[in-house]
Amino acid sequence: METTLPAIPAKRYFTIGEVGELCGVKPHVLRYWEQEFSQLRPMKRRGNRRYYQHHEVLMIRRIRELLYDQGFTISGARNRLQELGQLDKPLASSALSDDDQSAAPAIWVGDSGGDEALNSSRLLSVRQELLEIRNLLAAPLEAE
Repeated sequence: METTLPAIPAKRYFTIGEVGELCGVKPHVLRYWEQEFSQLRPMKRRGNRRYYQHHEVLMIRRIRELLYDQGFTISGARNRLQELGQLDKPLASSALSDDDQSAAPAIWVGDSGGDEALNSSRLLSVRQELLEIRNLLAAPLEAE
């Protein structure tokens, strides 16, 4: 059931409808996943409107892959994400390649109540975003 998902645009916030289209999941499924996966905590604004950030879109795509493509159950996917979070835990400068170390700043994440998997997930997504930004900046500009 693997489908090609569209590229994630360079935006800061995404509505639930946009995330649904980007991830191939209906909005009611996203709301359900928020209850089941502690890593999904979109910002809520007026009228309880949800606004997802880039790292949350990546997490939703990962959850979708675990559930739909790899056949995990909800609890199995939750456990797998926690395992992956523990594997990502030593995400210090030693985890970066020599090329990445020169461009990647030191990242500090404050205590979020001891939720190590959430911190690791955020660090990983921040690192990924920084590398994408670096690649965009390093690419030669096209003549208009």
